[in-house]
Amino acid sequence: MTHNTPLSPRPLRHLSETQRRVLTTAQLRAHGVTAAAVDAQCRPGGPWQQFLPGVYLLHQGPPTSEERLHAVLLYATRSSPGGPAPAVPSQPDAPALRPPLPQPDAVITGLAALTLYGFTCSPPLTSLEQIDVLVPRMRRLRSTGCARVLRTPAMPAAHQVTGLPVAPVPRALADAVAELPDAGTVRRLLTEAVRGGHCDPAAVVGELHQARLLSRPHVVDAVDSILAERRAMAEDRLYRMVREYGLPEPVWNVDLKLPGGPCLGGLDAYWPEQAVALELDTRAPRHGFRQEDDPLWSEYARKREQLERLGITVVHVTPRKLRAALEQQATVVRTALMAAADRDPAAYVEVLPR
Repeated sequence: MTHNTPLSPRPLRHLSETQRRVLTTAQLRAHGVTAAAVDAQCRPGGPWQQFLPGVYLLHQGPPTSEERLHAVLLYATRSSPGGPAPAVPSQPDAPALRPPLPQPDAVITGLAALTLYGFTCSPPLTSLEQIDVLVPRMRRLRSTGCARVLRTPAMPAAHQVTGLPVAPVPRALADAVAELPDAGTVRRLLTEAVRGGHCDPAAVVGELHQARLLSRPHVVDAVDSILAERRAMAEDRLYRMVREYGLPEPVWNVDLKLPGGPCLGGLDAYWPEQAVALELDTRAPRHGFRQEDDPLWSEYARKREQLERLGITVVHVTPRKLRAALEQQATVVRTALMAAADRDPAAYVEVLPR
């Protein structure tokens, strides 16, 4: 076969530009190209090159970012010999997320996935020496070239990002953090995940716990940072809820205390005339406790029970509720304030700044 011999008599118009330039042995065979012909094309000075085992670039020179991603997925994915592989459009500045794909058996994860999601602090695809790809644990596949194979007992539900099957952000973060010793990089990634609205901190911490990464001091420090970020964002939404939905102004961030007695605990907001307290629950599953075994939850429950015995209504909200249903939470608070007129007067408590 000469260098200008057509790939096969079968047209390739149904393939994207990237797919025409990156094909597997099985796909080449399905288009009429024999193994001997492939070897001839890949000889020194030939027009093709073998990029990964069983995956070929139909040109010389370095691959583009799209071709690298496409090649890694072709290497890791079980697919029918002639079946089309996922198209890989150019990486946009702000990728559009689509509904989850049918479960694939290989997904992009780690830093490459975060870059596809649009993280500004993750490196560009061109600078990544390796692309992480997640596969089922029982797959017999080894890392090679730019493909780093990560195995998992349960594949996450993939999302389609720029046409690619990509792990959800919390899982991609955990896979990236597992390979990052630098505390600053880990903190920036986790902070951008929360501040940029990519995912909820609890989901991130849950994945980090599942990956057994919370024993690493620099990861724990980064988690503390995102939990503080989460609380600050929730407090901003709480202030906005009171202002935008016309609720009476409470006293903010106070401690309640029985006269001459013990402190009853701190509250994020308190309406003294109506004896209504509001508390933000910003816990995250840091150590994998069941709710009833979590000492922090036990403290929440103990405080709530004690306040309600004194006739104080406690409204318990989470950052997720404030983010997803602010008006509904305002209605819950307003209902509690209006119901105060029908309740017996609460016990007198001292309100102290916290």
